Amino acid sequence: MDKIFKPLDLEQVNQLSPLELAYVGDAVYELAVRRHLIARGIVGANRLHREAVKYVRADTQAQVLRTLESQLYEEEIRIAKRGRNAKSGHAHRGTCVTAYRQSTGLESLVGYLFLRGNMERLGFIMQWVFKIVENNE
Repeated sequence: MDKIFKPLDLEQVNQLSPLELAYVGDAVYELAVRRHLIARGIVGANRLHREAVKYVRADTQAQVLRTLESQLYEEEIRIAKRGRNAKSGHAHRGTCVTAYRQSTGLESLVGYLFLRGNMERLGFIMQWVFKIVENNE
């Protein structure tokens, strides 16, 4: 199990594109949300899905990134900006392009932190996600 989640070295991570970081970050973010919902005692696949959608929507992720920006280190801001500015095609139907790009920035940051093995910082960011979403309910 340790080899599966062993951090990558900085050189390896820096060779990844922002969209590759976002690809990993999307999965890590979703898994963290699902674990959080289960820990809150939410059960049933349909209910879990409905609740998870509140956390993973592009506009929610964009709000999280805007709220967190003042708490981020320079390197984290740089990674999020690279993700935000990456050419990723187009936003999903019904999603504002700006929110979609900002959500890609957050996912890039999550992917970066995960791949580098910075779980403490990743946990800090995910706690902000949970606070923001749950304060808006």
